Order: sequence, then structure tokens, then C-alpha cells
Amino acid sequence: MNLILLFEADFSAPATGAAGGRVCLEGRRASYIASVHRAQPGDRLQVGLVGGRIGEGEVVSVAGDRVELDVQLDREPPAPLPLTLVLALPRPLVLKRVLIAATSLGCKRIYLIQSRRVERSFWNSKVLRGDALDEPLILGLEQAVDTVMPRVELRTRFKPFVEDELPGLIAGGQAFVAHPEADAPCPRDVKEPTTLVVGPEGGFVPYEIEKLEAAGCRGVGLGERILRVETALAVLLARMF
Repeated sequence: MNLILLFEADFSAPATGAAGGRVCLEGRRASYIASVHRAQPGDRLQVGLVGGRIGEGEVVSVAGDRVELDVQLDREPPAPLPLTLVLALPRPLVLKRVLIAATSLGCKRIYLIQSRRVERSFWNSKVLRGDALDEPLILGLEQAVDTVMPRVELRTRFKPFVEDELPGLIAGGQAFVAHPEADAPCPRDVKEPTTLVVGPEGGFVPYEIEKLEAAGCRGVGLGERILRVETALAVLLARMF
């Protein structure tokens, strides 16, 4: 946990989260501060307000599972990637890892979509229910010292998404679909707004590639090796940005 992520509800009245104030933490974050940081009164920790600025929190007290900090927020979070990520829904355990990685790397707009090789049962996973989807996003922000939560949207039908929504996402920028059989190499040092579509294990089927190309996506590859989704995503974003 490189950043203690704070929420507005953590701040004691009448302090406001915009500039800082007194926060009271319990649960996972307090346990981490006490057991891993082994913080004592007077120690300073890096903190950030969700959707807001980053700064330092001075430990006021550590008592059992409760920690109090005096917080000052004085700098902006890192710039996001100019990227919209469209990802065929992975298996639940893989999804957590992918969302942590994507968030850590600066993705702020993520679409999870259906494809032929995505099992319909994946959409019933607990990972996609309620606040459970926030957990890997929070872990990614804590890792990367960032405060801006990605927006994750679910699309359970491939064709309507590709035909009706994807062209609008691509407008004003460029779009690529990562595919093991693509001949063109992955672009490097991308600066303009970009949409990247990444398929499931085994890749998209030919019909899906045709629909994605018709919508404006260009196929790109990473060479002869076929990588797992979480590995391919990290390599793609490292090369592109």
C-alpha cells in the first residue's frame, strides 16, 4: 500500500477533504498502518483523497484498530493515459488481476464486453456485483499512488456494442485490436486519444475481428508468442505509452 486512500466519509466534521483535515480510519487501512508501517504518533504517511489531491497524513494516534491522521493535500494525482480500454470479460480471478494492473497503469475508462470465447457464467461472478468491483480498482490506486477511480462499464452483448457504441468511442482518435494473428506491430509512443480492444484467452473469433475492423479498429500484434491477458495488457500499454 504505497498510498493510504481516503474517502470523504473518513474526514471528521467540520474539516473538508478538499484541503485536508482530521481523518479517523478503521479496518483494513488502520490495520495496515499499525502492523505494516508500524506507525507511531508524529510519523508521516502518503495519503490521497479519492477523486482529489495527494498529500501527507501525520499520525495523531494509534489505538487498537483505529488510527487518526492530520491530513494536508497539496498536489495533483498523476496524469491518466489517453486510453479507452475495451476488454473481453476474463475469468473472475484473472479479472481482478487485470483491473489492478490496468488501474495501476493509468486506465480511467474500461469496458468489459462479451465475446464468443467468454463463458456466459462469468457475468454472474461476485466480482461484478456492487462494491466488489471497486476492490481491485482501489488496490490499483494504492499501488500506483493515484486517486482517480476508473469508470468500468459492462456490455453483455458484443454486436450492439461494436456497431452502436464503439464508433463513437473511437471518434476523434485511433483504435487498435490486439490479436495474435495480426501482422502489424504494436505502435509505440502514442500521444493521441486511443481505444485498445483486447480479446479473451485464445483471442477473438474471425467474425468478431471483422466487426471490430469494420468499426474502425486496426489489428496489432506482439510477435509470435501468445500471452495471457494480464501479461499482454501490461506489454501493450508499456509499448504504446
